[in-house]
Amino acid sequence: MTTDYLDSIKKQFAYYKLLGEKTFDQVSENRLFWQFNRESNSIATIVNHLHGNMLSRWTNFLTTDGEKEWRNRDSEFENDLTTKQEVLNKWNAGWACLFETLDSLTQDDLQTEIYIRNQGHTVVEAINRQLAHYPYHVGQIVFIGKMICDTNWTSLSIPKGQSKELNEEKFAQPKHKEHFTDEYLAK
Repeated sequence: MTTDYLDSIKKQFAYYKLLGEKTFDQVSENRLFWQFNRESNSIATIVNHLHGNMLSRWTNFLTTDGEKEWRNRDSEFENDLTTKQEVLNKWNAGWACLFETLDSLTQDDLQTEIYIRNQGHTVVEAINRQLAHYPYHVGQIVFIGKMICDTNWTSLSIPKGQSKELNEEKFAQPKHKEHFTDEYLAK
């Protein structure tokens, strides 16, 4: 079960990382910095926040508090990124830190207690906390991308009006385990 858990969460995180990347592919560079209003975040700002959170939570994951002294969370929302490459670099660095840590975990680590802001969590609880947090923000990225692209948006799930056809195709196949691949995301 625990090995399955680690494999499963890696696939889930990879799925949400891919959704973000498929959004970046559709949004022009200047639109990554668009904000609906002054109180909303741009895609770049959300990426900046995710980057800061990921580095803080996953660096020395088992041995130090997940809220690092060097993190300045408030500054993550004062976006200082100016190019798409900077956005992608922060995105990739955050995810690399997460996956490097997940790859280092063993089943023996899963019940270890770690801390986030001095609040104790088992490793499983801490992972689940981030598995709720990151998709929340990736959903925001996708939503903003969809607003920006409008009718030029290519759906990352089942396009409107195509549910019946997809279900017919899926139910015509024998039961099997689905994997999170580009093909999966196209459905």
